[in-house]
This record gives sequence, C-alpha cells and structure tokens, in this order.
Amino acid sequence: MFARFISGSVRRTAAWPSAARMYSSAGRPQVLLMDEIQLATKDLERLSQNVELLRNDTKTRAEFLEALAPGGKYAAIQGMYRHFGGARSVRITGRFDQELVNALPTSLKFIVHNGAGYDQLDIPALTAKGVQAANVPTVVNAATADTALFLLIGAMRRFPLAMSQLHAGTFNQQFPFTTAADPEGQVLGVVGAGGIGQTLAKKAAHALGMRVLYHNRRRLSDAQETAGMPEGTRLQYCATLGELLEQSDAVSLHCPLTPETRHLISDAQLAQMKPTAVLINTARGPVVDEEALVRALEQQTIAGAGLDVYENEPSVHPKLLELAKTRAVLLPHVGTLSLQTQTDMEATCIRNLEHGLATGRLAYTVREQEGVAF
Repeated sequence: MFARFISGSVRRTAAWPSAARMYSSAGRPQVLLMDEIQLATKDLERLSQNVELLRNDTKTRAEFLEALAPGGKYAAIQGMYRHFGGARSVRITGRFDQELVNALPTSLKFIVHNGAGYDQLDIPALTAKGVQAANVPTVVNAATADTALFLLIGAMRRFPLAMSQLHAGTFNQQFPFTTAADPEGQVLGVVGAGGIGQTLAKKAAHALGMRVLYHNRRRLSDAQETAGMPEGTRLQYCATLGELLEQSDAVSLHCPLTPETRHLISDAQLAQMKPTAVLINTARGPVVDEEALVRALEQQTIAGAGLDVYENEPSVHPKLLELAKTRAVLLPHVGTLSLQTQTDMEATCIRNLEHGLATGRLAYTVREQEGVAF
C-alpha cells in the first residue's frame, strides 16, 4: 500500500482530492502539530488551506494532558503530527503510553509519526482507542542504509583508533593494520530484512563485494532474495539468529523494537560472534544490551561496533564514549537526518494525513493496524 501511495518519491506532485472535495464535514478539522514542519513547506501550505492548524505550546506532560481534556485547547483535534527526534516533543509528552492514549480526545482519528521506528507509540492502546497511526517506511531506507555502511566500514577498518592516534600526534606509526579488515569478500549478516535491511544488503553487495546473510521472522520470497543483487548472487537465509552470528564478519541490526527484540543482542549472542566481527546498530538502541556490548568490546569478544542509536538516548554509555577512541564508531542518531530524506518524511506524513481526513482512512498505517476495521 505504501509503495502505491508514495509513487516513487514524494518530491513528485501527486494527485490529491481538490480542496472543494476534501473535508466535506462542516467546519475545518483541527490538526495539532506537535513538532514543526520545517522543510515540506508547500505541502504544509496546502494542508493549511483546508484545516485549522494548531501548534503545541504546552511545556510539560501535565499541561499537555490538560489541553487534551474536555474543554481544553486540543480537545477537538482530528489529526496529529509528531517527530521521533529525542530533542523534540517527546521530551514534553513522554511516550504515548496507556495513560496518555486514554487522555486523547475521542475526536482524534489520525496520528502521523515522522520516523521509521515507532516504539514511542503504544499501538495496541491506540488501536483500542480507534486512532489510526502511521510511521514513515521506505523513504528512510537509503539514508539509513548509507549510515550503516559508514559505520560498518569505520568499524571494520578500525578508523576510530586511527583518528584517535591522529589527534594524539602519532599519525599512523602505531596503527595495528593487521587488525583492520577490508569488507570485500567478507560476510554481512542482516538481522531484519525489511526495507532498510534489503537496501543495505544490495549496497554492500554491489559497492563492497560482500556476501549477505539474513535472519528474519519470515523468509523472503525467491524474488525478494535476488532482486537488485549482483548477478548470480542472492540474500542467503539463516533460520536462526545464532546461525547468522556464527558466520558473519559484520552483523547489522534492522529490526523494530518490540518486547521480543529488547536486548536481542546480549552476552550470549555476542559470544556467538567471531572475535574479528563487528556489530552495527541503526535500528533502536534497546535492541542491544549496552552493558553486554561494553563488556564484549573491552574483553575483545568482538572486534568493534558502529552505533547510531543508544539504549538510553540522548544519554550515551560513558564507557562507549571511551571506546570511541579505539573500537566504537559513534553517531548521535542521525541516520535519517539529511535534507532530502527529512523533506520526504515530512511530506509523506502530511499527504498521509490529508488522505485520512479526506477519506476517513490513512493511505497506510503501521503494520499492526493493517486490516483493522476503524
């Protein structure tokens, strides 16, 4: 559904219901912007012609809950836009947990969440409340895969140590090049072969000459395993996570954060990896047990790590910051933070919300709400 909705890139002009046909109910529906639309300004202007835009000005969770209550300034909203960023509205509202969802007005029908991961939203609670929720898949695939590639190359080539030695004034005199590995001919293990995982696999196979294994809840189709891969190659399925960990020179995580995937990688799993292997995480921080990862890096159970996400972000484990001088490539959750990708993500959210307000149903929802009758 999303692929048909997006029609390639949202930077194209899409066909939408005319203003005369949109929002046929009396009065203009209210849409609450929890975070600012900074880039997709033409889409925002179009939306503003058909809805009453409200901008969140509450400063605390308690104020926000009060504003949602009957008689409150947000008590009649029908749609909501929010951004995943840790420095944005989530600092005010906290997670959309059962308490907050219970406080949402009955008028609210749609939440569009600007982010690929949506663990900040209690989807079962929203579904029970009758609120449709959508994230932003597909648009983020290339940018996140590029970030994973950067982390992978940096970790395998031991660039953190090289940069640390450069700043220390020793240049490359003491660089242990025998512990640095070229990706070509190495095995990449992808955990979670959704859109991002498949995109990374294709990039790594073509650009770096890596062989790619994957572990997924369900095996991909034959067509999916070969699509976009170099001729004569395919994604190779591993039925168990352990099988993938034992064979991979680099393990890259691309699974959603759920109760089942929290600490999916901990001491036992890290011990299954090769001592020369590296771990890459651009998914969600809590998928990895950071205490276990620190131990594995300090004890050289694995060779290195590349992280864009953290278990308690924006806080970063202090020992990881120390390891950034030797074995860890660290980024501050910037996987999708590029001009083009953020523009597309904002536009996707607006257009999905417009579709919902015009038809009563979002063009697509999060996976857990597919097929749900609202």
